Order: sequence, then structure tokens, then C-alpha cells
Amino acid sequence: MKQPLGVILAGGQATRMGGGDKGLLTLGGQTLLDRVIERLSPQVAALALNANGDPSRFASFGLPVLADSVAGFAGPLAGVLAGLDWAAEQGAETIVTAAADTPFFPADLVPQLLLAGEGMAHPLVLAATPDEKRGQIRHPTFGLWPVSLRDDLRDALEGGLRKVVLWSDRHEGRTASFPVATFDPFFNVNTPEDLARAEALL
Repeated sequence: MKQPLGVILAGGQATRMGGGDKGLLTLGGQTLLDRVIERLSPQVAALALNANGDPSRFASFGLPVLADSVAGFAGPLAGVLAGLDWAAEQGAETIVTAAADTPFFPADLVPQLLLAGEGMAHPLVLAATPDEKRGQIRHPTFGLWPVSLRDDLRDALEGGLRKVVLWSDRHEGRTASFPVATFDPFFNVNTPEDLARAEALL
């Protein structure tokens, strides 16, 4: 399989942060988005950013900015679809997504997702971490997605589906489990308190 393309999901409304772009918040002298780009770009063939509104606010990052094609903030799956449509234009087979507000995700995200997807006709894998009470917790913004299912995803979104795991389960999606050391590597910055915690984790 060819190396996937990477898509950073920054299309959310950041309501718990008071609105605006969480990816542009600063952590240890760098934006969250800079940190995500730094971590994901060595693992993928090319990178794009999924975001809505005026794309010029991301001009300094030098990445293609992909808006949702489904109206009304349809959640992460709309960003996945925008990424799959972009990847289809590039002749790619798969994309890997990462959230713009998750600065510490694993540096081996892509190889582990690819490993978990081996042998699948349509490689669809979500990152997961173990949890004592709930077993595996899936992280729906971190996944390997096949370009071959983009029209199926478009139909699902147009039919009102919003939950990533429901669509993943429909296609017998797998999980790639990542260890939790001192903290969950998929810890994301949703609130000002989270940002303070991220500063402490640095």
C-alpha cells in the first residue's frame, strides 16, 4: 500500500474554548497546529488541513485548506470526507487523520494504523487506548480511512449519520491500541484548564 496522505482536522467550533481556532492556541511557544504538523508530517506523503471559514487565517502554515462539503458542522466525519475527496484527486488510496488540538499523539501513529489494517479490502482503523472500566476507548479523530469508501461516507452523512464509530462498525473497522504511559497520548485541549495541563505535561 502507498503511504497515506495526512489530514489535520481543525473544523470544530471550539465552543468550550470560547470559539475560534484551537489549533492556533500557543503551547510552549508553538501553536498546537505547529506541534501536530511536526508530529504527523514525517509519517505521511503530504498534508492538508480541514477547516471551515476564511482559509487565509492558516496561510502561514503553507498547507491546502479543505472545507467540509457537507453543510452545518457535521462533525469529524465531514472532515474525513473532505480529506478523502482531496486524496482521490491526488490518486492516493488512504488518508490518516489527526486532530488539531491533540499535541502529544503517538509518533508511530501511522505505522501502527497501517499494521492494524493489513489484509482489509477497505482499510478502516481507529486509534484506541486501554481503559480499566470501558476496555478500549476509540479516538474517532485519529484513524486510517480508505478513499474507496468516500461515496458510502457521503451517502451516510447526507442521511444524517454523525457518529464516527457507527460508520466504522458498519464497515467492520478495526482498532490500533496505543499504550498509555503517564497520560493518554490522545489527550486533547478543549478548555483553558486543558491548555494549562498541556503546559505542565511539556
